[in-house]
Amino acid sequence: EVRLEESGGGLVQPGGSLRLSCEASGVTFASYWMTWVRQAPGMGLNWVSTIDSGGNTYYADSVKGRFTISRDNAKNTVYLLMNSLKSEDTAVYYCVIPRLGLTGSQGSQVTVSS
Repeated sequence: EVRLEESGGGLVQPGGSLRLSCEASGVTFASYWMTWVRQAPGMGLNWVSTIDSGGNTYYADSVKGRFTISRDNAKNTVYLLMNSLKSEDTAVYYCVIPRLGLTGSQGSQVTVSS
């Protein structure tokens, strides 16, 4: 069974930082591009960042310079380091394997509030 499990969310003040993790199981992780998307309250899913199998990274303009995506293939895990968080970053964050059409089932809630 292929699974993605997100963790690391929480409540943080504006300007703070969080690191999300997503561990994959049941897949040959290293060969897949990995993506983070988010869903703000009452909104649809929005693309945040992608890392390809070669380690190249891509970011939405809204997070560029503040977020960093990385991967550890030995741990089958992708990370999203989020710095300088803003209230508009509040959302549920999901990791995705686009080629498989697979999204994490639970997501990770990030709330940015003073």
